[in-house]
Amino acid sequence: MLLCLIPSAVPSRAATGEELIVRERHTLLCPDSANCVSTMAARESHAIAPYRYQISLEEARAVLKRVFGQIPRTELIREESDYLHFEVRSFLFGFVDDIELRVDEAAKIIHFRSAARSGYYDFGVNRKRMEKVRQMLEGKL
Repeated sequence: MLLCLIPSAVPSRAATGEELIVRERHTLLCPDSANCVSTMAARESHAIAPYRYQISLEEARAVLKRVFGQIPRTELIREESDYLHFEVRSFLFGFVDDIELRVDEAAKIIHFRSAARSGYYDFGVNRKRMEKVRQMLEGKL
């Protein structure tokens, strides 16, 4: 009987990082919850401007990796030629946020989605982080 209660005592996660990876390469959408920002969001509360770049795709990817590498508790999970997926863990409780970036070489735009993996509201953490990254990228792209 005690074993039946153990799984309910372990916190569950909404999805794994692998489940969050963009399967449709053109879509970086947010759920209805108030814990996400995306350059492709239709809702104003989720919408954020993409990053623009003037260097090559390879250079842009390298700059993104360097900048995100400066953010504490951030780990590169997956890398493809035009795609990066990072996990960022919160300091206190280790909550995971997923950041996905897709580099559109033709348009010279970096689309992204930053979302809390669990919970409903993030107190603006994802938006603040991605705007901070925008400042960190200034003059590098």
